[in-house]
Amino acid sequence: MTSQCHSTPQCHSTRPAPNRVGEAELLAAARECVLADGLRRTTLAGVARRAGVSRMTLYRRFPDVDSLVTALITAEFTAILHRARDAAGDGSARERLVAGTVHAVRLLQSAPLLRRVLRTDAELLLPYLVERLGSTQLAAEGFLREHVAHGHADKSIRAGDPPVQARALLLMVQSFVVSAVPAAQDDPTALNDELARMLDAALAP
Repeated sequence: MTSQCHSTPQCHSTRPAPNRVGEAELLAAARECVLADGLRRTTLAGVARRAGVSRMTLYRRFPDVDSLVTALITAEFTAILHRARDAAGDGSARERLVAGTVHAVRLLQSAPLLRRVLRTDAELLLPYLVERLGSTQLAAEGFLREHVAHGHADKSIRAGDPPVQARALLLMVQSFVVSAVPAAQDDPTALNDELARMLDAALAP
């Protein structure tokens, strides 16, 4: 005999109530879609299905795919920056900058989301390399500039203009993220060790 749903709690849909679905759950669904389908094939409708919500619920939070993907990438990168800060240790500002930066590079190189984008949709990153800096790049630059300023204060980093020094470091470091796979054949350990030495030497008084 086939059971029929009426009004019992057990028969209610398993779809979460719209007001119970937080941004974290929606971003997690978006992440799964990007990993499965790539950026170009990710749609709001697909994310809504994966999150178990209506399309209108998702539209109210994110009006288009670009805003959703931007929020996803920002959330992932913010988490990586927090981990980089934790890994920076308690040494001088230069030591903290080098340790935190190299740790962030390693995390980005192994991040499934970024690896998927670089493998299938790398051309979407081109505007942020040749036209304008994106919000995640500016956040990384802020991390570098903060440590450079602290290094000037404790004399562990050579004198200079902090914004210029941070921008130069950003331009150097991002190549170790974007080009890691072709440059290192999926094993960037030696290159990352060299990056640490380069950063330390470039910043030493």
